Amino acid sequence: MAANNPRKKNVVRNASSRPTGFYVLLGLVAVVGASILGYTLMRKPAPVVGTDVKYDPATSGPSQGYTIGKADAPVKIIEFADFECPGCGQFATVTEPDVRKRIIEPGLASLTFYDFPLPQHKNSQSAHNAAACAGDQNKFWEMHDRLFGSQDQWNTEATDNPKPFFEKYASDIGLDTKAWEACYDARKHQGRILANMNEGEKREVGQTPTFIIGTKKYPGALPYDVLKAIVDSATQKPAAQ
Repeated sequence: MAANNPRKKNVVRNASSRPTGFYVLLGLVAVVGASILGYTLMRKPAPVVGTDVKYDPATSGPSQGYTIGKADAPVKIIEFADFECPGCGQFATVTEPDVRKRIIEPGLASLTFYDFPLPQHKNSQSAHNAAACAGDQNKFWEMHDRLFGSQDQWNTEATDNPKPFFEKYASDIGLDTKAWEACYDARKHQGRILANMNEGEKREVGQTPTFIIGTKKYPGALPYDVLKAIVDSATQKPAAQ
């Protein structure tokens, strides 16, 4: 007859020594967790609600944005953006191509870009300068697209000297690079950039991107469907200038 193994008895006893309440509690945790997950998956996203724009056009100052689209478009989309802002980059590269093709080109709305570089983005002022100088040769939007599409190359985390990247983009989009560089080095459009920033402050812009459509202000990178719905609802309303 095999000898009794006291160690084995201890193992069996220890394995069954957890109280029934422990397993009940574990089951309750699982049920609650599943309920929370189900609620999260089924919950509808909160609707985007615009806030009234507190803005008097008579005191707007000498700001000057960059507009794409028909001058007589019934809706004006105004964007305050920072070239180094990741959310702005996401909108410009993911959503804006659809906005241009399906809203701007058919004449449903125009889009005006205003400079709003944020102080924590050290290379953003230079990027806005680069785009403004491209605008002298009627290629602001081409530079706009290159800057947003290549943020990871020239942003503050990537380099302390973004100019060589901007020079390459200027060449790539077919600018007279000598004229562009002279403008860039002289910071010819710094006054315009500052005026556009002041415009955003007057309109109480608190983050980038921020959109003003009709008489409402919408912070954040709006998805296409949301932006299109706002444009549709603003078509018969007076637009901000």
